[in-house]
Amino acid sequence: MTRTGEPAVDVVVVGAGLVGLATAKALLDLRPELRLAVLDKEPRVAVHQSGHNSGVLHAGLYYKPGSMRVQLCQAGRSALIDFAEEHAIPYRITGKLVVAADESELERFEQLRDRGIENGLAVRELERREWRELEPNIVGLRAFHIPESGVIDYPAVAARLAALLADAGAQLVLGEEVVDFESGGVRRVVRTRTRSVEAAVVVCCGGLQADRLARLTGRRSDEFRIVPFRGDYYTFLPHARELVRGLVYPVPDPAFPFLGVHFTRGVHGDLHAGPNAVPSFAREGYGRASFRLRDVAETVGFPGFRRLARSYARTGAAEIWRDLVKPAYVAQMRKYLPQVSARDVRFGPSGIRAQCMKRDGTLVDDFLVEEEDGVLHVLNAPSPAATASLVIGRHIAERALGALAAR
Repeated sequence: MTRTGEPAVDVVVVGAGLVGLATAKALLDLRPELRLAVLDKEPRVAVHQSGHNSGVLHAGLYYKPGSMRVQLCQAGRSALIDFAEEHAIPYRITGKLVVAADESELERFEQLRDRGIENGLAVRELERREWRELEPNIVGLRAFHIPESGVIDYPAVAARLAALLADAGAQLVLGEEVVDFESGGVRRVVRTRTRSVEAAVVVCCGGLQADRLARLTGRRSDEFRIVPFRGDYYTFLPHARELVRGLVYPVPDPAFPFLGVHFTRGVHGDLHAGPNAVPSFAREGYGRASFRLRDVAETVGFPGFRRLARSYARTGAAEIWRDLVKPAYVAQMRKYLPQVSARDVRFGPSGIRAQCMKRDGTLVDDFLVEEEDGVLHVLNAPSPAATASLVIGRHIAERALGALAAR
């Protein structure tokens, strides 16, 4: 598959992040003889969300009981641990401490604790003595512990999936941006700037570009938009890495639709605080000064974003202030970790969250996969998509094989 006119394949997967790679792997697990190609515009796998996240293995605390999100999270966590064991990928089950900082958070703290229990987690509220044994430096009014949470090396997971695909005979084509889709009867021609591939079924796992890929296939997508939110982290310097031993999370603020700044001790021993959540001026720009006119115009021009901005104006302004002013960010950390000072941290990595938003300003809160004319679009794959990637991939693969059988 190097130039137009080369042999066709059965399925093309667009996107070599965790969900795209897991989908491709599941397709070949289910149908080893399948002719399969994976395309991505980047020169290596897992460049964006899959390689710019906190590395957390989620347990399924925050999601609505019975939702697809919580089911995929919990099944995906088990599958990912098995995969890590089989392929010697670093991971640690550290547990997570959720802390209520003051009395205003206690009602939400109890609701979140009860949701975890309803979701089948081994949630236990701790006495102060008990949580100090886990995290001696963390303060607050009340805390509960979830033993199932942990951390993993997601880039290593992606790299291993890519290697397994190559070994199984899949065509992994990197550095080739998809610029068009053409319908050819019961097949599609997927075009990049230098090559084409014909396929019976196309699976788009585009992440930050999901809505644009949908438009390229002719699907009307004016009812939703991918709106990018940048999450910035601070990295603890070596002398301060022992201040937190595992995962420490706040009680989420209902005035803002994200989890809030938390502490993550990574699988390699590094310690981060974050991420926050601020509007990004570039879908794939990881610096504070990153700017792309097309991305800004599409975000600001979308009615849903303007409605969201009005609804969360005060909270959003405070989030932006903390992002720009290091002492303000550190003050947020000190609510839970009084020992930390500005000298202990430096500005660290950033990630961009691909948030699917409706025209009315509401955020799509669950996984969203739609199928049309032989093309499957993964339109929303929010956290815990990385944790659940292997199970999500199998779900998408089964749908893709159903579409292939119907062609």
